Amino acid sequence: MKTIVVILGTRPEAIKLAPVILELKKQPGYRVLVCNTEQQKELSNQTLSFFGINADYKLDVMRPNQTLPGVQACILSALSGIYEQNTIDATIVQGDTMTVFCGALVSFYNKVPVYHVEAGLRSYDLSEPFPEEAMRQMTARITSLHFAPTEKAAAALQKEGIPEEHIFMTGNTVIDALSCLAPETMLSAEQKLSSMGICLNDKLVLITVHRRENHGERLDRILSAVGELTSQYPDHQFVLPVHPNPNVHDKIFAALKNKPNVILTTPMDYPEIVCMMKHTKLVLTDSGGIQEEAPTFGNPVLVMRYETERTEGVEAGFAKLVGADKEVILKECSAILSQEKAATRLDGSQNPYGDGHSAERIINIIQQ
Repeated sequence: MKTIVVILGTRPEAIKLAPVILELKKQPGYRVLVCNTEQQKELSNQTLSFFGINADYKLDVMRPNQTLPGVQACILSALSGIYEQNTIDATIVQGDTMTVFCGALVSFYNKVPVYHVEAGLRSYDLSEPFPEEAMRQMTARITSLHFAPTEKAAAALQKEGIPEEHIFMTGNTVIDALSCLAPETMLSAEQKLSSMGICLNDKLVLITVHRRENHGERLDRILSAVGELTSQYPDHQFVLPVHPNPNVHDKIFAALKNKPNVILTTPMDYPEIVCMMKHTKLVLTDSGGIQEEAPTFGNPVLVMRYETERTEGVEAGFAKLVGADKEVILKECSAILSQEKAATRLDGSQNPYGDGHSAERIINIIQQ
């Protein structure tokens, strides 16, 4: 019996690792331990429950106004106990958060191989995104199996000297997760959105903003642009699930709470976000996962970042970088919002990020 620990801590990690966990649990001969650092406590637990997964370990590492060194110290210390209590044969992590880096580092210290899902994403700018670019580069140095979501990600790893036999192009598991949504789940999500006053029609705009590099003046410029858009397009509805970080939450409410065609919500659960993407006319985001998911629904995506490690979507025409430049955001949003929704749709079958079978490929490689 092989024991594999899957370490996650944020909602995107929960979404992208859920198909891997479920597929791994189907296989005989494996004991699967799910560890949630709870870097995003409510969001990660809520998402796991949607997939019917309950974490074996919940570490509760976050404290108010915690520094990055403080978060790292808490996660490293908490994870160390799990490796002391169990004989672990492999560690699976996903992405580029502090949880990912700490999980890989503790695993390395215990001489346990690390399997990295969504390996090879690069912007090559350590300040964009910060601190994620550093996290994923450092994780790569101590990873045994690299599961790259795209050919470009695999090529990046090869350029960095990772042996080719340790790199596997699998596609992105986020597309697998979309297929887990049952029709009744989507219906329930639609009903909940409707009860919140959200109109699932052709004039819906989904906005998400939370990244650390967009705090401060950048967020001010973004919110100023959104405020003008709401006035220019009063027949459109702008929905913004607000991140709980007070650096983000307080500014968003101060800027937008009195706009009649803006709906500010608490963070939505996964089915609701998917339902929003299914119906939205435009996605304006600084999130990574939405850049990958939205193309499945033919959505144009404007990315409020100056660099993206997900360049495949940009090259395929699904996404465009607009940074935190107010005038650029206004121009690019207007180019889409001034048209009928049907004229803005893209071919979702050409999503460059995956085909829904990534988790199966990953488990087959692990077994081999």
